[in-house]
Amino acid sequence: MPRVSKEQTDLNRTAIEQASSKLFREKGFNGVSVADLMAAAGLTHGGFYGHFSSKDELAAVACATAFSEASERWQKRMEGKPDEQQALYAIIDGYLSSQKVRDVGNGCPGAALTTDVAREALDKPVRAAYMAGTEELVEILASLCTSPDPAVRRKTALAQWSMMVGSMALARATEGYPIAGELLAVAREQLLGNIAVAP
Repeated sequence: MPRVSKEQTDLNRTAIEQASSKLFREKGFNGVSVADLMAAAGLTHGGFYGHFSSKDELAAVACATAFSEASERWQKRMEGKPDEQQALYAIIDGYLSSQKVRDVGNGCPGAALTTDVAREALDKPVRAAYMAGTEELVEILASLCTSPDPAVRRKTALAQWSMMVGSMALARATEGYPIAGELLAVAREQLLGNIAVAP
């Protein structure tokens, strides 16, 4: 049986990471088996341990991948904006959309994985990945706060992040009921109400 090239091995690992990142967000850590993850990546179950030592390791990698994707989306939304307020508007406007409520697998891991990560033991690697991803996105929000005081920027960013993640998680849990739309609308009003949109 021919050996798989390093290039193909890397491609296979990337496919597993991407498929897992999406499936974990859609179904949670316990809702997906290793066989499910490998099938979604188009690979056989037996190849899993050639890439990862455990499902726990993969959960951490998939979580980090999801946060990296979220950071890239935010960076793209900020491109070309004339100031911090317009960049902040672009991020929050894109985040708090009804489309994102339904597109869990491609949405922010902050809201999609929060309950799953909270149920994991404190020493599980996914906890550290979730923490690092959270800090990265909070830092982006803090960079858009115009206060000269670093403490104020941090507090503002944490409040914004909490409202964004909380309202998205609640809107998903109440999808199909009027309150889901209300939750997003109120969060948008609170977070974006004082930002004038550039023409």
